[in-house]
Amino acid sequence: MKVNIIGFDNKHSLDFYSLNIEWLQKYFEVEPFDDEVLSKPENYIINKGGYIFFAKINNTIVGTYALMPLPKQEAFELTKMAVSPDYRGQKIGQKLLQHCINFAKASHFNRLLLYSSRKLENAIYLYKKFGFMEIEVEDNCPYKRCDIKMEYFLNKTL
Repeated sequence: MKVNIIGFDNKHSLDFYSLNIEWLQKYFEVEPFDDEVLSKPENYIINKGGYIFFAKINNTIVGTYALMPLPKQEAFELTKMAVSPDYRGQKIGQKLLQHCINFAKASHFNRLLLYSSRKLENAIYLYKKFGFMEIEVEDNCPYKRCDIKMEYFLNKTL
């Protein structure tokens, strides 16, 4: 099974929405900000200097992630990472995360940050496996469900 990672195309906006809404509804609640961002990814991510990528098998979008710039922190937030329930357990999340790190290095980003929940044990395990380190969550965390923040330095000499 060949997984291709492709860049954002507006024709996949509904896939971006659907993949993320699925896990949000399953594990949490969909916060108003989630719905807004997922409904308008071009406005909230692409047009603000961010990126969205998709994992595609044949003609089916099976996963996604986004990178949102955090200029005040000299970082990009890894966010909205999701894999279709029909394709979980097939290392698609690993392929997306490796693509993310490779893209960030090639783009000369300083570091990646992510916000998550310990409830998502498989995701946390994956982030740690790839070298993300847990750091303190700020008081004004943008997500109610967040109880863990992690970072990945792209320039290991820092």
